[in-house]
Amino acid sequence: MIGIRGATTVNNNNMTDITNETKKLLKTIITENHLEQEDMVSIIFSATKDLDTHYPAVAAREMGLTETPLFCVQEMDVVGSLQRCIRILIHYNKDMPKKEVKHIYLNEATKLRPDLQK
Repeated sequence: MIGIRGATTVNNNNMTDITNETKKLLKTIITENHLEQEDMVSIIFSATKDLDTHYPAVAAREMGLTETPLFCVQEMDVVGSLQRCIRILIHYNKDMPKKEVKHIYLNEATKLRPDLQK
């Protein structure tokens, strides 16, 4: 089993931005890592405390991930941390060398992992 990480930020604390940016992030992670739904064990979503109008996991359900367990939590509130941020951890049931996993960071979340930027 492998873990695949990703994060993004939204401009506004509303259902549309949270849903659209979460879908964009999930689609990118799935495409870049060639993931199949049947091998997704679970997905954990976290959101910063300033995102409280919608659950990011709803975007996954709307994308058809209806048989994958999803869980939303609030990210730790650390002074000076990135705001309006959604993070994802996908547990995936395939063996793959860690160096081949493509962790995806979009929008302002690229600041979280500058080492992954091209």
